[in-house]
Parts: sequence; structure tokens; C-alpha cells
Amino acid sequence: MAEPTRLSHLDAGGQARMVDVSGKDVTVRTAVAEGSVRMSTEALALVRAGNLRKGDVFGPARIAGIMAAKRTHELIPLCHPLALNDVSVEIEPDDTLPGLRVIATVKTEGKTGVEMEALTAVSVACLTIYDMAKAVDRGMVVGGIRLLAKSGGRSGDWRAGG
Repeated sequence: MAEPTRLSHLDAGGQARMVDVSGKDVTVRTAVAEGSVRMSTEALALVRAGNLRKGDVFGPARIAGIMAAKRTHELIPLCHPLALNDVSVEIEPDDTLPGLRVIATVKTEGKTGVEMEALTAVSVACLTIYDMAKAVDRGMVVGGIRLLAKSGGRSGDWRAGG
């Protein structure tokens, strides 16, 4: 499908507005997003071992990401409040960074997509990782946050290249 020729959140006068989705069909919609937290090898070893002063990093970051997805409409002004059917947040150590990779998958049946919910889940999970590990590495870098895939809705399926 062709890319839109205008921004959907602006009215004819250029003012911000919430998109009217009342005419859209209810479909199953899924989005997958990713991000990462790069850190020192020493910090990664402590995270893996669960030896940080604040304890386990994985559980709190996963829960924070899930909670963030559910509250996206409260954080991003023009997002619709959605009933989410599923939110998963996976966090895996990656020695090539070194650091942690975060992948969020969000699913709903509705009239609008869940890309923002997946991106918000990843962002907040990464920020939680930073908060949990900052005592041992303040130079961590949160980045690479992007949409990997979306499905459902009028625009159909989409996958990031590369």
C-alpha cells in the first residue's frame, strides 16, 4: 500500500487532532518493536547473575513494559485508549552489544493499531533496565528503538527492512 501523503494527526488547518477511527473495521492487530540497552561487560555480568544492589533486572523491566503498553494513551496525547488482548516483553542478554535486547509484542482486536503500545513497552522496559543498573554503569546507552512489524487494519502487514 502507498504511504500516506499527509499526516493523519493534523486537520485541514494544521491543528493536532485525534484520528477518527469510527469508520474503520475491527480487525486483529499486532505490533512488534525492539530496543536495546548497551552496557559494560562488567555490568552485563552482574545483570545476568542477578547481583545488582536493586536485585533482578528482568522481572521489573518486563512488568514495567507491560504496564507502559497498557497506559500508552495516557502518555502519548493523541493515542486512543485500547483494550489490549496480549502484551509480551522479552529481554535477552546480547554479548555483541554488550547489553540487553528488548522485544515487545502487543495484540488487540480493534479499529486502530498497536504500534505505539509496542514502542512504549520497549522504551519503558529499556528505561527500567537503565534505572536498575545505573549504580554500576551510568554510561549505558538506550537505543535502537524501532517498529519491527505490524499486521492488521486497512494498511495491511508491514515489516522493517534489515
